[in-house]
Amino acid sequence: MDQQVQHYNATARFIHWISAAVIIGMFAVGLWMVDLSYYSSWYQTAPHWHKSIGILLCLVTVFRLLWKHVTPSPDVEGSAIEKRLAPFAHVVIYLLLITLFISGYLISTEDGRSIDVFNWFSVPGAGALFEGQSDKAGVVHTYAAWSLIGLAALHALAAFKHHFINKDNTLRKMLGASK
Repeated sequence: MDQQVQHYNATARFIHWISAAVIIGMFAVGLWMVDLSYYSSWYQTAPHWHKSIGILLCLVTVFRLLWKHVTPSPDVEGSAIEKRLAPFAHVVIYLLLITLFISGYLISTEDGRSIDVFNWFSVPGAGALFEGQSDKAGVVHTYAAWSLIGLAALHALAAFKHHFINKDNTLRKMLGASK
């Protein structure tokens, strides 16, 4: 008899929580970075770290999508509308992440230089693919980041609603905890 999965596996939980922390941190650093002056000691360092972590998050997200595809996940709990909205929200979250990765890449490589990831490896630059690439990609990057943070906040609020109001296992599934 095939038993339904009750919790997300340890790998999925680890990637979820690390990704959440990194996304929040990257958003905060991104807001802070845009106001750095040329004379700030962080003017070169912060963007290097932001790009490096962004590339690593991209790789983790690709792994996460593959892992999600090959491992079972517990069923979504809640009303019929919640069961439809939850998968849709997850797809939108992934699409926003992909948009951030692509737009960040386009911003960073317009001049043809590669992205050096913590001196471990480099991602080759594509150069200017269209007029005003960095500026246009920057606008997309900003709107995608704000949209992702807003959707992530709704995602967290939904988990708390399920935990404290519905008193179901939605949050426990991602914590690996039993009722």
